[in-house]
Amino acid sequence: MQGILYISHGSRVPEATAEASACIKDVMDHVGMPLQEICFLELAEPTIEQGMANLVSQGATRIAIVPVLLLSAGHYYKDIPEDIQEAKKSYPDITFTYGEPLGVQERLTDVLVDRLKETAVIPGPDARILLVGRGSKNQQTKRDIEQIKYHLKKKAGIQTEIGFLAASEPPFEESLQSLLTDGSQQIFIIPYLWFTGILMRQLEARTQELQEQGFNVYLCRQLGSHQLMQEALRERVFESIES
Repeated sequence: MQGILYISHGSRVPEATAEASACIKDVMDHVGMPLQEICFLELAEPTIEQGMANLVSQGATRIAIVPVLLLSAGHYYKDIPEDIQEAKKSYPDITFTYGEPLGVQERLTDVLVDRLKETAVIPGPDARILLVGRGSKNQQTKRDIEQIKYHLKKKAGIQTEIGFLAASEPPFEESLQSLLTDGSQQIFIIPYLWFTGILMRQLEARTQELQEQGFNVYLCRQLGSHQLMQEALRERVFESIES
């Protein structure tokens, strides 16, 4: 019997875990299979090991691993595969398949444009976008964000820069300071983050600080449970089953 295990990142922020779970549950309802479980890489439960055990106890003989991740980085290439190898030792009779993160898709850039529109602020001629990525030691992450930047600039019609919150260049604060000092009249910070969490809270605090100083800086919402995000994840589920 086919089982599906959704692996999300996890967070110390309860709202982040709740948001991720709600989004995944909506996808699960549309997938419509009886054996589906949610687990987390870190900082939340159930763990991957617990998720695996739950599926096996319900009679799963095949388990499709669905990484609920935006881009391919360390978690995708190292952490989750290591957990899968351990699971194979514990369940030698179970067949495991492994799906892919969402990756770079133009429809996900459409979500960013929608988040920009949700601010209800009309961009002026000197407006700038700061696209913010989580960052990774894997260079593919930076290449992916550069590609997303290209599509976002094209779709939004606004000059776009990038900044990373960790492990990649340029750092978010460096890119932000550059925009603050180059005469940009409006700065729209658009996070390429799926769910809320510590990083979103940091961006919220920085934005509020700048607004109190008189800067026209606006923070867009995270990608979240947008219909296109759910649609993309649902497609990855079926791909992971067939892989």
